[in-house]
Amino acid sequence: WPTNEIAVMGAEGAANVIFRRQIADAEDPEAMRARMVKEYKAELMHPYYAAERGLVDDVIDPAETREVLIKSLAMLRTKHADLPSRKHGNPPQ
Repeated sequence: WPTNEIAVMGAEGAANVIFRRQIADAEDPEAMRARMVKEYKAELMHPYYAAERGLVDDVIDPAETREVLIKSLAMLRTKHADLPSRKHGNPPQ
């Protein structure tokens, strides 16, 4: 969904780690932290950033969720994946 946030950790935690030197060196560390959190959210936590890098398949409108889910499950209904044959056995010693 377009309003989704995708990240390994929250913006506050990530900004504290990534920008710790800039925050520590700032005249007003709290204002700098707030600015860095806002920039991090705006630039890196939106779903389009993840889609550009191939981390998600698509960004869909919430109203289209049911249709996309039905089509995806229908496509997978007939999927058959063969297990690879065992190359090496595990004989008793």
